[in-house]
Parts: sequence; C-alpha cells; structure tokens
Amino acid sequence: MRFKPSGGLNRRTDRSGLKARANVETIETPQDEIYNTKQHEREIVRAENQAHGLPPDTDTDSAKAQRQLSNEENGNGGTKPKGRRSRGKKGQKGEGDFTPVDLPEEPAKSVSEKIQRTAKKFVSKVRGIFQPIQYSHKEILVNAESLETRVAVTVKGQLENLTIERVDDPRMVGSIYKGKIRNLEDGLKAAFVDIGYEKNAFLHYWDIIPSPLDSSYDVVDRGKKKKSKPKITNKDIPKKYPTGTELIVQVTKGPIGTKGPRVTTNVLLPGRYLVLLPNSEQSGVSRKIENREERSRLKKIVRELNIPDGMGVIIRTAGQNQRKGYFIRDLKILLDTWEEITGRVQSQSPGSCVFEEPDLIERTVRDFLTEDIERIVIDNASETERVKELIGRVSKRSIEKVHRYSSSEPIFDRFGITRQLETAYLRQVSLPSGGYIIIDETEALVAIDVNTGSHRNKNKNKKDQDKTLLRVNLEAAEEICRQL
Repeated sequence: MRFKPSGGLNRRTDRSGLKARANVETIETPQDEIYNTKQHEREIVRAENQAHGLPPDTDTDSAKAQRQLSNEENGNGGTKPKGRRSRGKKGQKGEGDFTPVDLPEEPAKSVSEKIQRTAKKFVSKVRGIFQPIQYSHKEILVNAESLETRVAVTVKGQLENLTIERVDDPRMVGSIYKGKIRNLEDGLKAAFVDIGYEKNAFLHYWDIIPSPLDSSYDVVDRGKKKKSKPKITNKDIPKKYPTGTELIVQVTKGPIGTKGPRVTTNVLLPGRYLVLLPNSEQSGVSRKIENREERSRLKKIVRELNIPDGMGVIIRTAGQNQRKGYFIRDLKILLDTWEEITGRVQSQSPGSCVFEEPDLIERTVRDFLTEDIERIVIDNASETERVKELIGRVSKRSIEKVHRYSSSEPIFDRFGITRQLETAYLRQVSLPSGGYIIIDETEALVAIDVNTGSHRNKNKNKKDQDKTLLRVNLEAAEEICRQL
C-alpha cells in the first residue's frame, strides 16, 4: 500500500514518510503483562530462535529487526530509510495554548433530548464556576473505511499512538486456539503445537507451567483454601503432555519472518475493568493505581466478587474509582465469554480457533477508554452506533464522549494527523520553542543531538541564556521519550 502525502512525492524526505506507515501497520494493540514471564524470557527466546533456524541471540523484537525479517521474507534485502516523526513547525502553539478541534453538534432527535442537552450544558457551566475543570485534551480518532480501520490517540493534538488494521489481517495475538502437540523437543525444552496455522506454534515448557503474577500487580488473598496441586517442573512436561495431547493455548506473539506464532497455556481474558484468569486462582490489583486507600477498596471488592473456584481476576487501571456494580457486570460478561469458549473447545476439532481477539475498534474501547479520554470522534455512522453500544454495556455516562464526524474533509486531515504522518521518521524533529533534535540511528547505537535552533545567540544575557537552555532541554527530554 502506498501513502501519498498531499504535497506530492517529489520531496527528499517523503520516502521516510511513506515507509513510516508501513512500520505503523505492524503495531499491535498492547497486551497487559499479567504473568511474570521475564525470569525465563531470555531462555525462551533463544530456544525459539534455534527452533526456527536462527542464531540463538537474534533480536526479533525490535522494530528494526522485524523490518529486516519482513524484508528477507519478501525477498527484499534493502533497509528502510532512517528518520523520525516531526513534532511540528517552528512557531507552533505551545501546549498551554492548545485549542481542541471544534465539532458541530449533531441535531437532537427529539425535544426531550434537546432539553436534556441544554440542562447538561448549564449544569457543567455552574460546576465549572465553583470547581474549574482540568482538561487532559486526550482524544481517540477513528477512521473506519471498508478495507481498513485506523485509530489514533492524541494528547493536545500530538499523535501518541496509531494503530492500523486491515479487514483481511488475521487477529492472532490474544486469540485462543484448541491445539494439538505435534512433537516435543527436549533439547529446546519446547513443544510444537498445531493450531491450524501453516506453521506450528512454539510452546516453551516455561509457558506450560503455571506462572506467578507480574510484580506490577498487588496480589489479593481471597481467603479461600487453595487446592493442593502437584508441582510441575520442566522434567514432568514430556510425561504429562506427550505428543498428541490436546490443550487450550493463547497466542502471545504473532508469526514473523520464518518464525511461527508463540503460545502459552496461561490463558487470560481482558475485559473493561477486569482480566479473567480462567486457569489460575491468583487475583490482584494493578499497582499503577498509586493511591493505597483506593487499592485497599479494590482489594475488598475482589474478595467480595463471586469468582468460580480455580479462577482469578485482575483489576485493571481503568477500574480506579469505579463502583462495585461495574466489576460485577464485567465479571459476568467475561464468565459468559469463557463458557462459550469451553463449549467450542468440546465441539470443535483440534487446530481451530475458539476465541478470536476483537477487532481494532472494540479493542480500543476496551483498552484505551479511560476517564482522561475527553472525546471519541468517529467518521462512520454505523461504527459510531456500535461504539455507543459497546460503551453502554459498562458505562452509560461515557456514551456522551462519542461524537460522529460528518464533515467532507477527512478526519485525519482535520485533526492534523495526516500532516504528522507525512513528516514521520524525519531525522530532524522540531521543538515547540524553536529548538530541535537530530536523531541518527547506527548499528551500534542511536545518537540524539539537542540544538537550540533559533535561540542561538538570541539572548546575550547569561541568565536568559540559562533559562533558554533549560527550556529547550526540558522540551527535548519530553520529545526524546516520545520518539523512543
């Protein structure tokens, strides 16, 4: 697919912009790190590389390595031009001067709806007088077309996350399969599982053994006596799971290059506020919720939830300050989903998908719709109604955040996303106050140079120069983190 900037293709930097979109298209929606797999990650990756005929220490996780593997698979050994996203042109408004894009209000469907809108506006203004509203200016923009969907997350107009999903793209990561072990490799401590994909999935022994929760979660003791289960070690795997064994696995990493997908038996089902752990009795609360009193309240809610024996739940960051009823409703939805999955496992043959990860729009509602999101703007009428329905299942109050974009101007043009994509991966990145950073990528390292730009020799006063340098360096530090 080619992405043609509005200014044409006759500029020196446009090649980087064209390649930027190709890189963006490989982005997966981030998954919650629930289980602690870091302890054995290096051993698993080395075994996975060896299993697919690669040197043990091959790096396949970085964006650069993935591009190289994709090039090799497509018979193209060339490398992509270097560059980075540009923050904006000099003289651009600073963060404090940001003004959201104004959207025309949709006409009210009835007189009562019109009265309700007027009343809400009045109440909002009165509240603003006594308690000024703190705006995050964080928005989700959805461009839904027949062949692909693009979702952008912006903060004060700056693109923070962009995900593109085509209609024919398989949604493997997060999907659950009924698999069958085809062979075991004791030397690699790995099993190869047929999940119906052209390449057998890689299942390391460490991904079969039940894993403890990641350290980013505060473990909750639900007060129930845990059933004593025999401890399984790597040596027990070949006897317990011989060739031909059927098992339920979840894809944690999609196929790339010569490597097949990677799977685990530590299955999890993410919801809006909870993550269900069907095969683990462990429960916890996200440590990203920093308030100790709030974490204690959420722990109490976990203990009061009617969780079936042998299962556990994790309260996600989005659950902060939410009422108990929301968690009860979310748990019921997840349990119903798991019941449907177990039904498919019993009826379907091995090598088939029993749960497909939701599409991009549904994942966005599930994973990105937090309290600090101010607007969700969608340029497709049917998808707008679907998002309202999805949000209404868990929070009717948040439906007000959904807006239909009906202008003839493309939504990404109107909100400045296209311009940011056109300047993607430029070597020079401008800073709001006139300075800029230069990013050069080499085989050994990434070098970043900070320049004061238009501030150079502008202030002869030593004190003013120090303030200027501090401001440029603070802006550079924030932008460098964003770029990396």
